[in-house]
Amino acid sequence: MGGQGEAPHLRMRQSEGHTATDRPGGKSAGVIMETGARSSPQSAGTGTGPQTVEPSDSDSEERDEGERQSALPVAANSTVGGASMGQQEAPDGGWGWVVLVASILVLALTLAFPSCIGIFYTDLQAAFQASNSETSWVPSIMTAALHAGGPLCSVLVERYGCRATVMLGGVLSGLGMAASSFTNSIMELYITAGVITGLGFCFSFQAAVTILGQYFVRRRAFANAMSSTGTAIGLSTLPFLAEFLRSQLGWRGSFLVLGGVLLNCCVCGAVMRPVSPKYGGPAAGRAPERRPPPSAQTKGAGPGERARAWLRATAALLSRNMAFDLFCSNPRFAAFSLGVTWMMLGFVVPLIFLVPYATTHGMEQGSATLLLAILGFVNIVVRPPAGLLFGLPWFRGRHVYVFSAALLVNGLSNSLCCLGASFQVLLGYVLTYGLSMSVVGSLLFTVLMDVVEMRRFPAALGLLAIMESVTLLVGPPLAGMVVDRTGDYTYMFYTCSAIVASSALFIMLAFYWLDRRDRELSRPSNAEVGPQKPGVTLTPNCQYNSVPTGGGPAPTTKTADVSSV
Repeated sequence: MGGQGEAPHLRMRQSEGHTATDRPGGKSAGVIMETGARSSPQSAGTGTGPQTVEPSDSDSEERDEGERQSALPVAANSTVGGASMGQQEAPDGGWGWVVLVASILVLALTLAFPSCIGIFYTDLQAAFQASNSETSWVPSIMTAALHAGGPLCSVLVERYGCRATVMLGGVLSGLGMAASSFTNSIMELYITAGVITGLGFCFSFQAAVTILGQYFVRRRAFANAMSSTGTAIGLSTLPFLAEFLRSQLGWRGSFLVLGGVLLNCCVCGAVMRPVSPKYGGPAAGRAPERRPPPSAQTKGAGPGERARAWLRATAALLSRNMAFDLFCSNPRFAAFSLGVTWMMLGFVVPLIFLVPYATTHGMEQGSATLLLAILGFVNIVVRPPAGLLFGLPWFRGRHVYVFSAALLVNGLSNSLCCLGASFQVLLGYVLTYGLSMSVVGSLLFTVLMDVVEMRRFPAALGLLAIMESVTLLVGPPLAGMVVDRTGDYTYMFYTCSAIVASSALFIMLAFYWLDRRDRELSRPSNAEVGPQKPGVTLTPNCQYNSVPTGGGPAPTTKTADVSSV
């Protein structure tokens, strides 16, 4: 430079993931970061001979940070569209479409399955000499376990990932249904078909929903709506499959074959590979923190200290995977979870009792099964366009109101069953119920993702699921008890209608009040935006002098007349 000796500096670009190297002799070589313009001559020094730029403390810290970052994958340092790929981004396509198809099949095999138990309802009653209330505990325990295992599923997802959790759920559900075909009492059926199968459904279902949220961000509303069509596909196909197996093999052979069908969740889980590190997936950045077990922390301590350590570890585990802090600090999540929990007390009950209600009033088993299939077909047709519609920018921030309005229609539709038990009346009920159910199913997880950040979504879903499990557990048995006491299904449908409609009104009014409160808090007060009033009262035809308020020499004083105020 300018004829002077130039120091042999190492030059590098910021996009390269390399760090400074040491010169021979142990001295650190100065590094000039080149961002497109060459360094000024002053930056190279003015003396002759080899010179170095001694790094300051801040330079050393930045170099140490660069050395740590260089240990990460190179893709984490690359840029796409000017944004750092180390940020929390998602593919919104690519392999995500394969994961979406797998999630659809998982939801078809898990969420829709408890409703198919109604096909075997009368067979189970005759085989075990059970009442309506006793028989209804089978789908009730299965559905409750599907939701109550949420915290345990969150732990497994955090420890082993979504792929292994989905496959584990497929194994459990398949073994549970296969073992149900060998049961000799209704209590054994509670354990095999209820607890084991339901817990397997929980692992597969919640892990599939979690990984879907990692693959889709911009198209999340569409992806959730498409995945929810899996429930519709299950409702439209599993009843026909169950009725065919029942007519050919009986309920025991049907349970054995259905157990083999549920093993397909393992195949679906196998394709749910983790999100690439460059998209901010679990593999990006650093590995999950491995906490030593309490036994290692309290080695050599007394029994009391060990017990306290286990209690602290359990409390930390529950706090991390059940989102109690969100329930206390996030009023929207609290309102939504309470409303959905109350909704589940009567939401799934009509699906369980629809076939027994129809057959009790003289309808053929095939026609009653067709009603469930029509309900599934309506969901298949409605949910994809609903996902596209609700993904439009206008609906952002309004998802919860559309959800609650559809839920209100869904609750009121249960009263249609009370008009009669003919095929025409129940067909109208199934169409109305199916349309509203499609919107509710499309937006359920979308609303939850709107009110909590994606980082806490698995924990929020786990807490919501375990809250739902309480009402899902007691709902069908209470409905069966009402039918046993009154001998009429009408009161049961009226009760479900009131429960679901009231939950919809609660969610709608709660979010309206919260949104209105936030708007009032964010609106600046008049004192902040209004003009400041003068400290003295000005009268017309008076004079004022301009007085400087800042530092520096005083400007020339100007005098002006005030003729009006």
